[in-house]
Amino acid sequence: MDWQKGERSQNVEVDSGDGGGGGPRFGGGRGLGLGGIIILAILGLVFFKDPTALFSQVDTGGQQQVAAPSGRQAAVDPQTKDFVSAILGSTEKTWGDIFTAHGRQYVDPKLDLFSGGVNTACGAASTAVGPFYCPGDQKVYLDVAFFQELATRFQASGDFARAYVIAHEVGHHVQKLLGIFDQVEQARRRGARMEGADGLSVRQELQADCFAGVWANHSQQRLQWLQPGDIESALNAASKIGDDALQQQAQGRVVPDSFTHGTSAQRVKWFRAGFDSGDMASCNTFQGEP
Repeated sequence: MDWQKGERSQNVEVDSGDGGGGGPRFGGGRGLGLGGIIILAILGLVFFKDPTALFSQVDTGGQQQVAAPSGRQAAVDPQTKDFVSAILGSTEKTWGDIFTAHGRQYVDPKLDLFSGGVNTACGAASTAVGPFYCPGDQKVYLDVAFFQELATRFQASGDFARAYVIAHEVGHHVQKLLGIFDQVEQARRRGARMEGADGLSVRQELQADCFAGVWANHSQQRLQWLQPGDIESALNAASKIGDDALQQQAQGRVVPDSFTHGTSAQRVKWFRAGFDSGDMASCNTFQGEP
């Protein structure tokens, strides 16, 4: 991927450690066995859209402390920051153009690079949560060590695989601007099923994958920056972080009733749907089979 062609965003922040939202640093809630905690930790490593959803489910007999920000600015390699800025800038251009074509205004999100822990409007998050989007402050949060984790733990290397991670989280921001985030939250409060193979959480995550594909399509048309093997690297990343693959890795079996993000096949399917069409209309994951 010739990512140097990308437009640079001015919305990349390096976290100083004092955070963006001052949210709670402790969580309690429903008790889980050790196996359940391990599963949550692994699922939380990749694309967990709301860190408080992870924290509030873990109860080990008392309050579960979340790593607090250190007060030190994250040490970010200049090339990594430049890469993130280029990818975020390309999402800004893509979604800005798409929203304008539909008579809407796109509001750029911020992207916060942090290390170890960070405070957000959704609560305090540690490295274990992985990349996530917080609708409360409309920011994408990315731990500076995650790209290495993606390559070593999930064997998903390559610049375009890393770009897919960012584009997926920006996809959640698009959902927020379109009102989808709020509709899903309202449905949750009414008792709609969130987890499971066809739960709303899975459908929401798959749509973010599809939106990432739409971005990939438009950015390629504009910049011609993809190289042989790039699409395959993104599809490989999508397949490695499906619920079924992660659960099989964690516990040797798959429990569809606990899915939150979709299977490997579903994630590949919906990224491909967005990429092949380049059309947001192809991303209605809330109707029919996900």
